Amino acid sequence: MNNHSRIPVADGVTLNTTIQGSGSPVILLHGFPQTHLMWRHVAADLSADHTVICPDLRGYGDSDKPDSGYDKRTMAADIVELARKLGFSRFALAGHDRGALVAFRAGLDHPDKITHLGILDGMSTYDTWDVLHGVSASVAFHLYLMAQPVGLPEKMIGAVPDEFFGYFLDAWSQQPFPPDVRAAYLRASRAAVPSIVADFRATATADVEQDTADFEAGRRFAMPVSVVHQDWGSVLGFDPRARWERWAPQLTYTTVTSGHFMAEEAPAEVIKALRDLLD
Repeated sequence: MNNHSRIPVADGVTLNTTIQGSGSPVILLHGFPQTHLMWRHVAADLSADHTVICPDLRGYGDSDKPDSGYDKRTMAADIVELARKLGFSRFALAGHDRGALVAFRAGLDHPDKITHLGILDGMSTYDTWDVLHGVSASVAFHLYLMAQPVGLPEKMIGAVPDEFFGYFLDAWSQQPFPPDVRAAYLRASRAAVPSIVADFRATATADVEQDTADFEAGRRFAMPVSVVHQDWGSVLGFDPRARWERWAPQLTYTTVTSGHFMAEEAPAEVIKALRDLLD
């Protein structure tokens, strides 16, 4: 990726951002435990005819890591302000994992700004907590760990950060990461333990409260939505397409056979899904 910039989006918060290409804007938001680097293959393709903007989220990578502001409403506002600073009042938005939660909130809070919404391996926090039951929920043990009050999770993860973050990079993928990419993710995550935990802690507090309020109020996405998932429904015993249809009247739903890190494991499939959405 090229053209790195540091762009202020809020008081005390500057996002490390890469920008490439020209044309209608597409913002891509990374997941956990990653940085904007995860989009390198997808961005290279989309930049042929789009302005592709890939920030590190607040609290991740080389972006600033404030003590607060990790609810997804605030993080979504960061992205809208980022686009505004770059001269875009409307843009397409896609997010993976944690970035999917930020994109989800941006789509609900800023329907006048988001033209198209892409979600990779993510669901609302309302649905996420609702489908986790019993022993099968152990797949999401990190959600429960980082939901605990400030102190213990940070100490536990900070004691063995490479083992903790490396576990997810290895367990959730079907092929090894290139050594330099894996090292970059571990280095970035090791330096961001408190802010990463704060991001996840918000998912068990403010985020689920916001999503639940919107669901119960009947709020839905106004723009076309494309969701690309692993087959989590068969693992956890729920119908993810039906869950998404309740939020997105204009839904395209597809599953892939790759691991969780699909933008790196199966970039051609992700590129096709995003191009179909944008077209």
